Amino acid sequence: MNKAFVKESDHSSDDEDGLQGPAPLPPGVKNYLTPAGYKNLQQELKHLLEVERPKIVETVHWAAKNGDRSENGDYLYGKKRLREIDRRVRFLTKRLEIVEVVDASVHYGKDQVFFGATVDYETDDGQLQTITIVGVDEADSLQHKISWIAPVARALLKARVDDEVVLQTPAGLQHLQVVAVSYPEPRG
Repeated sequence: MNKAFVKESDHSSDDEDGLQGPAPLPPGVKNYLTPAGYKNLQQELKHLLEVERPKIVETVHWAAKNGDRSENGDYLYGKKRLREIDRRVRFLTKRLEIVEVVDASVHYGKDQVFFGATVDYETDDGQLQTITIVGVDEADSLQHKISWIAPVARALLKARVDDEVVLQTPAGLQHLQVVAVSYPEPRG
C-alpha cells in the first residue's frame, strides 16, 4: 500500500503514542552526573546503537519484504520501536553533550552534604531515612537515589552532621536532622 494512504510519518513527536520522555532539565541548570551515572548513560546509548537498533532494522527490513505493510505486525511494531529507539538516542546524545561529571569521592571523610553524598537523616516523627543525592538522569526512588534538584536534596545540601534543616512540604514544614554523611572511597 502506498505510504500516502497509511497514517505513518517519518518524523515523530516526543509525545507520540502517549509516551513521554524524561522531564527536561530546568533552564540554566547543569546536568550533573556521578561517574557511575555517566557510564550507565554511555552504555545505554552504545547498546541502543550497536545492538538493539540494528536488530530492529533487520526485522523491519525482513517484514517489509513480506508484502502488505498495513496488517504486518512485525513491520508496524518494528517501525514503532525504531521511533522509540531513535527518540531515546537523541535524548541521550543531547544529555551526554551537556553533562558535567562530578566525582563525589573528593569529599570522602567529610561531614558536609554535597552532590553524590549518601545521607542518613531523621524526620520529625523519628523515622530514619537514607538517600543518595545524584543527577536528574540517575534518580531512582526504589534505590533511594534522589535528584539533586528534589526538595529534600535541596534542603540537605551544604548541611553537616547534627544540623537540622527545614523542608517545606505540602503538609507544612518538616524538620530533618542530619545523622550521617558518607561518600564513595577515592579510587587508586
